[in-house]
Amino acid sequence: MKRIFKTTAFIAGFGSLLFLTGACEQFLNPEQEIKITEDRLYDDWYEYRSIEMGLYGLQQQLVEQLLLLGELRGDLMEITENADADMVEIYNFNVSKTNKYAAPTNFFRLIAACNNFIRVLKTERPEVLDHSEPVNNYDRLYGEALTMRAWAYFNAVRIYGKVPFIPESLTTLEEVAEFVNTPGTYIDSVHVLFGKDGYYKDPVAKIPQDTIEVYEIPLEKKFYDETMIIDYFTDELENDIKAVGVNHYIDNNDNTWDVIVWREFGFHALLGHMYLTRGDYASAYPHFKAIIFNTTENLRYHLDESFSTWRWPSIFTNIDIREHIYTIWFNKANFQQNSFQEWFENWGPHKYMLKPSYPAIKNWESQWRGVRININNSNKSRSNVTPPGGSPGIPADYFRGMGASYIYMNGSVPITENEMVSMLYLRMQGDDRNSRAIMENMDTLIFKYSIGKNTYDQDANYIIYRAAGIHLYLAEAYIYWVADHENDQSDLIKPIPIRSINIVNDGRIYTESNSRPEMGVRGRVGLGASTDGMSISNDYFIHDPYTNKIIGYENLEGKFARKQEIWEKEILDERALELAYEGERFYDLMRFAKRNNKPEILADRVAAKFPAGRREQIRALLMDESNWYINWFDE
Repeated sequence: MKRIFKTTAFIAGFGSLLFLTGACEQFLNPEQEIKITEDRLYDDWYEYRSIEMGLYGLQQQLVEQLLLLGELRGDLMEITENADADMVEIYNFNVSKTNKYAAPTNFFRLIAACNNFIRVLKTERPEVLDHSEPVNNYDRLYGEALTMRAWAYFNAVRIYGKVPFIPESLTTLEEVAEFVNTPGTYIDSVHVLFGKDGYYKDPVAKIPQDTIEVYEIPLEKKFYDETMIIDYFTDELENDIKAVGVNHYIDNNDNTWDVIVWREFGFHALLGHMYLTRGDYASAYPHFKAIIFNTTENLRYHLDESFSTWRWPSIFTNIDIREHIYTIWFNKANFQQNSFQEWFENWGPHKYMLKPSYPAIKNWESQWRGVRININNSNKSRSNVTPPGGSPGIPADYFRGMGASYIYMNGSVPITENEMVSMLYLRMQGDDRNSRAIMENMDTLIFKYSIGKNTYDQDANYIIYRAAGIHLYLAEAYIYWVADHENDQSDLIKPIPIRSINIVNDGRIYTESNSRPEMGVRGRVGLGASTDGMSISNDYFIHDPYTNKIIGYENLEGKFARKQEIWEKEILDERALELAYEGERFYDLMRFAKRNNKPEILADRVAAKFPAGRREQIRALLMDESNWYINWFDE
C-alpha cells in the first residue's frame, strides 16, 4: 500500500536528498541552519523548507543539459577536437538514446519531486487550494513548486517536441520511468483512500480502519506537444496559485534570495516567455510589464548605468537583483559545481571542448559605434562613411564582446588590448594579411562563465531570466503585434514600431518622468545612437562588416513587411550579442522561424557555422522542423 508511506515518509526521504544533491537549506548562507535550536528541529516549517531546498538541488542538475542543448544546436557555439562523443552527436543533430546530455531523466526526477511536494502540500496544508484564505508561507511554497514544475515541462517540450504528461500520483523517478516505458495502460498499484481519522488501529493485523475505498488507478500515457504544455501550465499558473515564493530575506537579510528561488518576478518571466513562445502577445505583455514597469524602491530591471559599458561583465560575477530575475546558484564551498569552465577553458586541467562559432565572433566584431554617414540625397546608393565629414566609426561591441562573452588565447596567454585594437583597425583598412598575422595560433574561448573565476572554482551561476532578456522579449512582441494587430485599440501593446526600436536603443519607451533612469539594451553599452542603433528610417544602408563601407542601399518607404523583416533580424542579432551562451539561442531561432513559417531562419543561421562542405547538408536537414527536436519518445 505504497500511497500510505509516500506522504508520511516524504519529508525524511527528502532530508536525505539534500545531502545527495549537495543542496543545503540555506545555500547562500550554509551556516545559518546549523544554528537551529532543538525545539525547531522537527518543526513542520523547517521540514518543508528543507524539502523546498531539495527541489532546487534537483534543478541544479539540469543546467549543463540546458546550456548545451540550447546553445550547441544554435549558431553561436561549436565543438573543438576535444569534444566528447555525446557533444559531437548534438552538434551534428544525430543524437542517440545513450547520449548523456539528451536523456530526460533529470527532468523526470524534478517533475516527480515536484509532484510529491505538491501532493504533500495539498494533503497536509489544504489551505493552499482555498483562495478565500489569507496567504501564508505554505501558499508561497505551493506556488514555487507549481512554477518549478511548469518550468521543467516547458524546457523539456522545447527539447523533445513532445513529452509524456506525468500524472501527479507518480512521485518517484522509478514510477515515472516505469510509466514512460510501459506500453499501453499503466496500473498505478494499490491506492488506499482513508476517512478523516484513518490509521492502523490493530497493531497486529495492521488493518486500516475508517477506510473508504481501496482501488487501482489505470493511467493512460499521454504525450503533450509544445502548444498543449503551454496551454495547460499557463492556465494552472494563472489560476491555481495564491502567491509565489517564500521571502527568505526576512530571515537572512540577503536580498539575493529574491532571485535564486522562484518569486514573483521569475513567475512573471516564465509566464511571459511561454505566452510569447505561443505567439499570444496580449497575454505575454502584462507579465513583461510587471517586471519592466515595476515600482520597487531601487527600480529593479531598468536598464540604467548599473551595468553600462565596462560594468556589463559584472552581471556574471555576482547575483544582483538589479539585473538577475531568476538564477540557479552554485557555490564551490558547498560542493555545488558545474562543468562550464571545464568545457570552455584551455588552461589548467580544463578540456576546451566547446568554443564560439565564427558567426558569433563576427557579430560582435562587426558592430560599429560613432558612425557618421554622408548621405548623397541625389543618389543615396552613393552615400558613404568616409571623409569629408564622415567617419567609419569604432569597430566591435567592445563591452559585451572580447573579454566578456569571449576571449582570444595564444596557448595560455590572452591577447593584449593593443593586439586586439591593431587587428581590428588593420582589418578595417583592408590589410587582411597583417591582421591575420596577429591572430595566428589564437584560440577563441567562451569566457562568460570564467569572469572572476579561479581555475578550480567550477561554480558559475546559471541565469535563467535577466532584465535585458525580458526587455528584448518585449521589443520582439511589439514587432509582431504591429504585424497582426495594426488596428487594435486596446490599452495593451500599441501598434507603434518606434516602441520596439526605443526598447533596444535608449529605453525612452519607459520614461515616465525625467527621474526614471533608462538607457536601452544597446544604449547601456554605447551602441544606441542614431547611426549605431536600430533604425525606423526609410533609408537602409548595407555595410561591409569589417570596413563598415556602404556596399548597398535599399529604400524602405511604404515597405512595412520588409522593415519588419529587418527589425526581426536585428532583434535576433541583438539577442545574440547580449545573451549568447545563456541557453536560449536555439529556442530563439525556433521561435522566430515558426512564427514566420520560415524554417530557413533557423536552417541558414545554424548551417553557417559548419565547414563549407557540410553547410548544404545541415541546411537541408534543418529545413525539416521535425529535426529541430531530439525525438526521444518516438516509438
